[in-house]
Amino acid sequence: MATNKTDVMIVGTGAAGLFCALNLPENISVRMITKDKIETSDSYLAQGGIATLKTPEDYNDYFEDTVKAGHYKNQKDSVDMMIKSSPQIIQDLIDYGVEFEQSKEGLSYTKEGGHSQSRILHHKDITGQEITSKLLSQVRKRKNIRIDEYTTMVDIICENNVCKGVVAQDKNKEPHVIYAKVVVFATGGIGGLFQHSTNYQYITGDALAIAMNHKIELQDINYIQIHPTALYSEDNGRRFLISESVRGEGAILLNPEMKRFVDELLPRDVVTAAMKEEMQKFGIPYVYLSMQHLDAARIKARFPNIYQHCLEEGYDFTTDLIPVTPAQHYFMGGIKVDLNGRTSMENLFAIGETSCNGVHGENRLGSNSLLESLVFSKRAADVIKDNLTLINHDTAAEDVVASAADEVNTAAVDLTFARYDEIQTKYKQLIFNEIKRRDNEFYERWCSNEDECR
Repeated sequence: MATNKTDVMIVGTGAAGLFCALNLPENISVRMITKDKIETSDSYLAQGGIATLKTPEDYNDYFEDTVKAGHYKNQKDSVDMMIKSSPQIIQDLIDYGVEFEQSKEGLSYTKEGGHSQSRILHHKDITGQEITSKLLSQVRKRKNIRIDEYTTMVDIICENNVCKGVVAQDKNKEPHVIYAKVVVFATGGIGGLFQHSTNYQYITGDALAIAMNHKIELQDINYIQIHPTALYSEDNGRRFLISESVRGEGAILLNPEMKRFVDELLPRDVVTAAMKEEMQKFGIPYVYLSMQHLDAARIKARFPNIYQHCLEEGYDFTTDLIPVTPAQHYFMGGIKVDLNGRTSMENLFAIGETSCNGVHGENRLGSNSLLESLVFSKRAADVIKDNLTLINHDTAAEDVVASAADEVNTAAVDLTFARYDEIQTKYKQLIFNEIKRRDNEFYERWCSNEDECR
């Protein structure tokens, strides 16, 4: 096995991982790995936008919108931290070159379901791509940051509940041991475990399974958001998301009798439940999204990417009904962390969708995901920066761990790389068993049959 060192090991290259890396000083060596291409993180897929505190007077409404969507199961200090930090995060993004839509008055704010005010900034309907690509551009300028694509974490190295690094597989299926003073999980959600998901299929929750294997605390892993409106398809693969912003702009949901059956701007879980009921009632795998009553020129200008994709699939959303189905979209639970991204294992942090600080509660309010990832990845970077000099690369200790890896893990590593599909199947079962243990009703509805999970 190839062995090397870095100060900080970040697993994942979505918005959370990139922003964390950018907020670390340039005299710190940073290694980043990602299972696929850098550009295929779920952060790139975010369409609607990023929420922010528009004015101090909006704080109470924004807080209430967030906890109401989360069924009042949110961790209030996390919500407070996210909202109060949002103006600075937006300024950071603008400083990195992110371009948000403008109006005559300045930044242009829009509204989505669950929000009582217009407080969402966007870049057309590809906000995630705009933010993540600009962050990546900045990361590529940093000589202290190395990124390895098509490299998969298969385990962590730890001793006495202290994280020492990761074991990874490169694109040639060769194993690597990478020692680090600090490891940061930024691995995203669990969408690849579901048949209908807006996530990339390779995002399969490996970090959760690894955490369970090492008795790292988890939180709320049964809190899984099903997005109401993914473009229906009988093909395998990721489902194309039709942003909640479309409903925010006036699109309506219709059953086969062409009747509205729900207030489209209610929180996502409420809309999803209503859609599921209609689909079961009529025995069909989708309902219809209609924009036929909206101004065609305005709606095409507002959602050019969605319009073009639907057109490629044979639907003109200015004139046609669009078949949509619920799909797994976002993971509110994850590896339990504090407000600075610390996990229950020393020197191991988790940020973004794979972490859980309780900010979203049981259901995420739209456009809070990018914001939450950036707020808490920056906080994690600040803590890492302040404490890194206190952590030594203890060569003697590493020799002990390396010896243990050679003697104990080599067979396991060889097995992992020889039978990686088998290991992933075990990881999947581990995650689903824990979801079932915590919430059998959700498991039976969304995880227990081949139509819903892989």
